[in-house]
Amino acid sequence: MSTKQPLALDIYVNYPGHCESAFRFYEQHLGGRITLMSAHQQVPPHFPAEWSNPILHAIVEIGGTILRGADVPNAEPMRSVYLTLRVDTADKAEELYELLSADGQVFMKMEKTFFANRFAMLRDRFGTSWMILHEPSA
Repeated sequence: MSTKQPLALDIYVNYPGHCESAFRFYEQHLGGRITLMSAHQQVPPHFPAEWSNPILHAIVEIGGTILRGADVPNAEPMRSVYLTLRVDTADKAEELYELLSADGQVFMKMEKTFFANRFAMLRDRFGTSWMILHEPSA
């Protein structure tokens, strides 16, 4: 019997020139761990001139999930897809909400819902969309 996992699902996000900043922020504030940060050896000619060190490929692990990313010209903020952070306390949900909503866009403010003690939807300053969820205890 093989112990190798037959399938894994990772998330890949394109950023318009700030992949490294986003991943470093997630590493520092979300307990992530960057395992790869590879920049282009030379900035491709079709990239914006002000991009001095665009990321070719990066990986950060957050809560057991792999988030991959790169800098891509004309990348747009995430739409219709959310990365969901499930936390074990309402206080942690509030803390993450304050952190990720700063200089971002709130779609649903942090509140109690029929399915969660605390729930919010937002897009952070890097263009990544998040749901923050603290579920009721069983």
